[in-house]
Amino acid sequence: MSTRSLRRTLIPIGVTTAVVASMVVGAIQLTSADAATTTLLSQGRPALASSTELGETPAAAAVDGNNSTRWGSQWSDPQWLRVDLGSTATVSQVVLQWEAAYAKAFQIQTSDDGNAWTNIYSTTTGTGGTQTLNISGTGRYVRMYGTQRATGYGYSLYEFKVYGTLNTTPPPTDGPGWVPAVPPVTGVTPSTATPPPTNPPTTHHEFQANCSVSRSNLPDDPIVFFGLPGASHSHTFMGNTTTNANTTLSSLQAGGTACITPGDKSAYWMPTLLNGDQAVQPVGRQVIYYKSGVLDYRSVRPFPAGLRFVVGSPSSTQAEFQNHPGHVEGFECGDLTNQWDIPANCVAGSQLNVRFQAPSCWDGTHLDSPDHKAHMAYPVVGVCPPDHPVAVPMIEFKMAWPVSGNMANVHFSSGRGYSFHYDFYNAWDAPTLKALSDHCINGGLQCDPRGFDQYKPDRGAALNENYVLP
Repeated sequence: MSTRSLRRTLIPIGVTTAVVASMVVGAIQLTSADAATTTLLSQGRPALASSTELGETPAAAAVDGNNSTRWGSQWSDPQWLRVDLGSTATVSQVVLQWEAAYAKAFQIQTSDDGNAWTNIYSTTTGTGGTQTLNISGTGRYVRMYGTQRATGYGYSLYEFKVYGTLNTTPPPTDGPGWVPAVPPVTGVTPSTATPPPTNPPTTHHEFQANCSVSRSNLPDDPIVFFGLPGASHSHTFMGNTTTNANTTLSSLQAGGTACITPGDKSAYWMPTLLNGDQAVQPVGRQVIYYKSGVLDYRSVRPFPAGLRFVVGSPSSTQAEFQNHPGHVEGFECGDLTNQWDIPANCVAGSQLNVRFQAPSCWDGTHLDSPDHKAHMAYPVVGVCPPDHPVAVPMIEFKMAWPVSGNMANVHFSSGRGYSFHYDFYNAWDAPTLKALSDHCINGGLQCDPRGFDQYKPDRGAALNENYVLP
């Protein structure tokens, strides 16, 4: 086994597990007829883990169908890997393809809600290799819960395959809440290509939108509570100066902007930060990155006009925020980093920062969905899933608030720090967004809001000194 590094590890989290102690179920044998009726349910589905060993060994690598990628955990017990099947399923078989670092003792567990778990298989004599377990259970979530490692390393799975039958029909993709894209983008196959090496090397594929607060402390949310002024918790709005509960694409396009780029009339908003009962407003222009979220940055297309979505959830638990596929560094202040809630204390004179990534794969056919998320998805190991094949820019909020010292009374209008979330409603001038996307994202540059890369000045800029198309 190769020597392993512990860089970029995540702290394992405690997980409440409701397991009936006496219910330790062994593997059962299925007939060939039973096996023939089951389907691989886990491939490409969202996956979470208690920890990761390296940035290159994420949970998603164990459900990507690729035997050359893997999930690896930290070197401690217990650890777990969980897959969300999307709806309740009858599970009939689980296949674990272990790397040399395998589990000697582990359980396979199911859950309806991701919190209370039931054992459907248990062993203390795991042998590693490829283990095919013919088992029986039901649940939306299935996980491997490892309690004893066979080696001094962590747990390492090339693939975690769950077979069975979904018990519910897929959710509808039309009707109330679904907003069709006109025209839709169809016939797209997610790119699995790896861009060729460049000289000098391509290390970034992004540009910035620098936007100031445009409207603050307004209890409106035109995505979640459209047409219902005052129905939401307080939000801090950036970008478009007209955003309110009745906002539409047309009203945004007719409005002004607090972004440095005149062509960006998009609306960005997040829960208001409070210190006690006093609002804390971000000072100056905040950084909103537009990046490639997929490996093949050349395949990224600009957002369609009117696309909107919500990133994160005000009801997230700390575990969900920590393991969210869109988190980058969580909260930081002073020398503190990777905080999954607002720190209790920040060095006097520092500021509170958070970074959080949005999904970057679009279904190509809807501008919104009933939960404001289903039309978007996160890439799986750098590739968009087949049901969300269109790669679009990956937005990353990098917010900063001027608050420090004792942070005991600092919270969001939505709750604790891990309730942080944000909304985006695209109203860019289409030619401007395309120019920045083509030049900076597809071109492999690290651009400022003009589309200029100071490290590669010979490549020029997408916009002129007034931040408009030349």
